[in-house]
This record gives sequence, structure tokens and C-alpha cells, in this order.
Amino acid sequence: MATPLNPTSNFFFFIFTVTLLYVAYTIPRHQPRETNLVFYVHDYLTGHDASAVAVAGRAGPESSILHFGTVLVVDDPVTEGPTIESREIGRAQGMYVNSQLDGKGLHLVFSVIFTDGEHEGSTLEIQGADLFSMAEREFGVVSGTGKFRFVKGYGVMVTEFMDIANLRAVLKLN
Repeated sequence: MATPLNPTSNFFFFIFTVTLLYVAYTIPRHQPRETNLVFYVHDYLTGHDASAVAVAGRAGPESSILHFGTVLVVDDPVTEGPTIESREIGRAQGMYVNSQLDGKGLHLVFSVIFTDGEHEGSTLEIQGADLFSMAEREFGVVSGTGKFRFVKGYGVMVTEFMDIANLRAVLKLN
């Protein structure tokens, strides 16, 4: 029977440990791929082509997105360029909640569903704060499907165009 201090068993344990560490540190590691997308979300609360509607708030469905507590549901066109005439490559579907007491900040949760182009059939799940008084704001990319399965990361949102009086905006997401 071997004792714990047996030189032969300790030698084999040492060789095994060194071999295991060598293999663990020399196997090539999987490097994540980085994808940089730029697209535009057309968020229209008024007009014949409205793509967002208030569903709840202090004044019920008549609430304004500029008031704390208002919830909007969106199905916004996503295009390659900043104009609505640009090729539509998907839809941004989800909701905004005005979650800042002074009315100047939203919490957004939506899916970008790609319906055309290189990423057709894939989705990105986005959430985060949209403090629209800031020129540039970050949001989290928390998941995805298709080509974006298991994705994680962040994006930067810039207001490309805003018409506060008519509640129409074009957002550039990178």
C-alpha cells in the first residue's frame, strides 16, 4: 500500500499536473468576432406613417412620450441610410418607457428584426437608457438570434433628426 509521501506517486502527480497546465495554457483560445453595424431607426409618433403609439401613462393612451410614466409601443422601420427612402432592412419592435421624472429620459427595450440584407432572419435584442438630451448615448446589446446568437456588447445612439413639435425622430445606431 502506497503512503502519501511515496516519492513515486508524488512524481507522477507532479508530471500529470505540469502536463495539464501546459495543455491548458497552450490551446488556442476562441477570440470573439466583432461586428460593426450602422443603421437608422425612424421613430414617428404622428402622421400617416406613425410607427409608435402611447399605450399608457398619467393621461392613459393620450399621454405624451415627453411625460414621466408614459409607455410607448413601437414598430419602427430600420433602414440602411438616414432617409425613409433608404432600403428598409428590418423593424425595431418593442417599447419605450419615460422613466425620468423631468421627462427627458427613456428606458428602451426592443428587438431589431432584420428582414432584408446580409443579416436577414437574425435579431438583436437592445435595452438601455435613452437620455435624448445627450448628443450621444450608449445602450446594451444583450442577446440575439441567427447570426447574432449569444451576442453581447454595446452600441452608440445618435439623434440624426428630431422634430419635437411633431414627435418624429431618426436615430442612428452604431
